[in-house]
Amino acid sequence: MSRCELTGKGPVVKNLVSHSNIKTKSTALPNVQKKRLFSRVLNQMVRLQIAASAIRDMEHMGGFDVFILNQPTKTLSPRAREVQSRIRRKMSSKKKTAAPAASDAPVTEKKAVKKPAAKKTAKK
Repeated sequence: MSRCELTGKGPVVKNLVSHSNIKTKSTALPNVQKKRLFSRVLNQMVRLQIAASAIRDMEHMGGFDVFILNQPTKTLSPRAREVQSRIRRKMSSKKKTAAPAASDAPVTEKKAVKKPAAKKTAKK
């Protein structure tokens, strides 16, 4: 039985309840897929086992990198933790090297222009 490496979703024990209220134990398995996901920060593919619901959440949040950075470290598998730390290191090194110079480009500011309000005419 597999578990999602990003969200920690795994099998759940549930009861099937009949009309006569007889409870039968069963398990509900998550829809876990083996997927290769592209990390834009690392510029490479990462292979993980993730649930279909996690794929939908990932697309909603804006991609793999944003999703894995927002996940709590407790829910991640050891492989996913390693990918998360690599992404964090790469992002912190990019921030240090990409410091913009203050005197390179002239600063131009646009002033907001207010349009005159349309006058309402009273009907007679």
